[in-house]
Amino acid sequence: MAGLFAIGRILKPHGLKGCMKGVSYLESDERFVRIDEVFLGEEKAEGHPFKVETLEIKKKGFLLKLKGIDDVDAAGRWAGTEVLAATSLLEKLPDGEYYWRDLIGLHVYSEEGKLLGKIEAVFPTGSNDVYVCAGGEREILLPAIADVIREVDTGKGTMIVRLLKGL
Repeated sequence: MAGLFAIGRILKPHGLKGCMKGVSYLESDERFVRIDEVFLGEEKAEGHPFKVETLEIKKKGFLLKLKGIDDVDAAGRWAGTEVLAATSLLEKLPDGEYYWRDLIGLHVYSEEGKLLGKIEAVFPTGSNDVYVCAGGEREILLPAIADVIREVDTGKGTMIVRLLKGL
């Protein structure tokens, strides 16, 4: 279903009354606690909507109780499933900042116009994120710094980069 993004994944049932234990994908769990409806499914497919009855943030994830999931068997059927929320809940980012989900899949071109591949993953490091560009002649790890990332156009699905020596 368009307009959904993954905020976590159900790991397993918790208790006998339909509560589920999960792991959060969110950088800050503050946003998670304000969600009153979630969808269970896969991000690229249609999710099943559920009203949130209770949500308890834990150190290593969350405990989630959804309306209509009332026993351990029903909760167990959702194990391994992503927890999705409406993209309308995402905050608008300042110019030049992007959600990882918007970068993954961008076609990467050198400043000379050569297709280098696509962004397949993003991972944080101490000082900046690193974009994994794959599908071209070789995998390239691109530091998310202004000297390397010259232009991002999520509307066109493209990223222009300057390859520094050693990349």
